[in-house]
Amino acid sequence: MRHCIYPGTFDPITNGHLDVLQRAARLFDQVTVAVAESSAKTTTFTAERRLELIRPNVAHLPNVRVTSFNGLLVDFAREQNAIAIIRGLRALADFEFEFNMALMNRHLAPDIEAIFVMPREAYSYTSSSLVKQVAKYGGDIAHFVPANVAEALRETRV
Repeated sequence: MRHCIYPGTFDPITNGHLDVLQRAARLFDQVTVAVAESSAKTTTFTAERRLELIRPNVAHLPNVRVTSFNGLLVDFAREQNAIAIIRGLRALADFEFEFNMALMNRHLAPDIEAIFVMPREAYSYTSSSLVKQVAKYGGDIAHFVPANVAEALRETRV
């Protein structure tokens, strides 16, 4: 079975993330969305809440499961018997960071491939940070995130 990991903080998950996920679900037999419990980023939502926000938006994808992880991504990928790590690339600005991360992961786990997937153009400039900033000032984020995420951001008032 071809299994990949789609990791991220997903704070919150955006329609761009979901677009990349749907593409990965067509390429792999199983996709695990792996929510990073701890990261260098300060998150708006707890890992548990991020899982709750993601699950209803992937329920229609039978080969996708959602979980959280802590520690090195490549260790988690090995534990899950994954052969690849999927990462979304929105623009050239993402490339350098993702490229360096992929090289480090390859050094640590040469048996796990890094695969970069581009979202649809409509989501090429969407990021969780930008969505939170727009939401903070009451802007319309309905095009960028699922309805349950938009509601959670309204309630939180980032």
